[in-house]
Amino acid sequence: MTIPYPNTQPMPGIAAVTPPSGAARPRVTFLGTGYLGATYAICYAELGYEVLGFDVDADKIAKLNAGKVPIHEPGLDELLRRNLAAGRLRFSTDIAETADFGDVHFICVGTPQRADGMGADLSYVEASVTSLAQHLTRKALIVGKSTVPVGTAEWVEQLVGKHTPADLGVEVAWSPEFLQEGFAVDDVLRPNRIVVGVKSEWANGMLYAAHKGVFDLAATEDREVPLVVTDFATAELVKVAANAFLATKISFINAMAEVCEASGGDVTQLARAIGYDPRIGNRFLQAGLGFGGACLPKDIRAFQARAQELGAGEALRFLHEVDLINLRRRTRVLQLAADLLGRRSGPAGPDLSGTRIAVLGATFKPNTDDVRDAPALAVAALLQKAGADVHVYDPQGMENARRAVPELTYEPDMTGAVTDADLVCVLTEWADFRNADPTVLGELVAGRRVVDARNCLDSALWTQAGWEYRGLGRP
Repeated sequence: MTIPYPNTQPMPGIAAVTPPSGAARPRVTFLGTGYLGATYAICYAELGYEVLGFDVDADKIAKLNAGKVPIHEPGLDELLRRNLAAGRLRFSTDIAETADFGDVHFICVGTPQRADGMGADLSYVEASVTSLAQHLTRKALIVGKSTVPVGTAEWVEQLVGKHTPADLGVEVAWSPEFLQEGFAVDDVLRPNRIVVGVKSEWANGMLYAAHKGVFDLAATEDREVPLVVTDFATAELVKVAANAFLATKISFINAMAEVCEASGGDVTQLARAIGYDPRIGNRFLQAGLGFGGACLPKDIRAFQARAQELGAGEALRFLHEVDLINLRRRTRVLQLAADLLGRRSGPAGPDLSGTRIAVLGATFKPNTDDVRDAPALAVAALLQKAGADVHVYDPQGMENARRAVPELTYEPDMTGAVTDADLVCVLTEWADFRNADPTVLGELVAGRRVVDARNCLDSALWTQAGWEYRGLGRP
């Protein structure tokens, strides 16, 4: 489905602008074709834009041009192949071609945690902006989409001024992304809001034109997409503030799980009860193994580091405890495993030697193949370090998990993982695991013991099938 670009006036208060390329609508590029850039490039071609994706990784670019998405994201493969065939989408390793093609250049490179501290590593941002700026020959808009410390947009503006002639009039803006892995296609095509940080009417008009396909799709579906036009600093803060809030909410309910474990309460019923309060809501109140992935952990650490640099470190001190609560849930699974297996813990932790443990799940959440900072894989490594023979299965993350933690044993299916296991640990809430038949699995294992680290199983059903069941924060 391609949304046509109707010849209508822009939103009131936003000036109409002509793309510098002379095209009817802005031609857009996405620098960095990882999870963020590839998803946006493919979806914007689906919206009818002419799109060029750039990356320095030639293998990745070759795969994309061949119609192969290098990540697992539901629905993305079909969109890639359709838009390559339609001629709206292509990928390149040529930065000069990229600079010449685009009117709006979105920076989508990674901003990982620094090796020497909690702050964000902006070297990829610097490299992509500098390389692009040096090849620009006409006016263009460079838009940051990566999650960055507040103040980065002003620094990027200085980089652009250093590497482009002043008479080109190249401008900078910021528009954060809000993708959820597993739901990213809909998050691009049907976002719950668009935020732009701009300094000029021209930049505002160009960004509106670059997002107009999103607004047009919303109009055809009788929806509204709120547009927030603000300054650089606020636009940069929106994403990290949102991630900090979500991380805090997850760690809050996991802190309540710790209290429930000490008092005999049930955190799942507690979460349901407080979630009915509309001021709280029930989303992100699922107690369990905690958050992971490429965003929340490193973003809250970078947020703390940047606040400290700005002299506002005290304001975010609570995020340190949020991080600690999250990490404690991983060791709690190790403790539950030892309890179920009848192993005592010494000063160095439990000794699980001689046991075979099935780990179901390696990705940080279902419907993705992303194992970056995945709690499931971290727990599997802890179990193995304690002496257990760990057998792992994940529906999509096996290849990435094997590269990240090669010392574990990986099985081709759930049956292979659980066969002869003394303990089963469900660490990622894939539907395959939630819907597994405990009676059938019980015939395969050596011992009917299960740790439900995501509180995603029907505890009564598993108990009736003869399993010793342990959930996090449940009696």
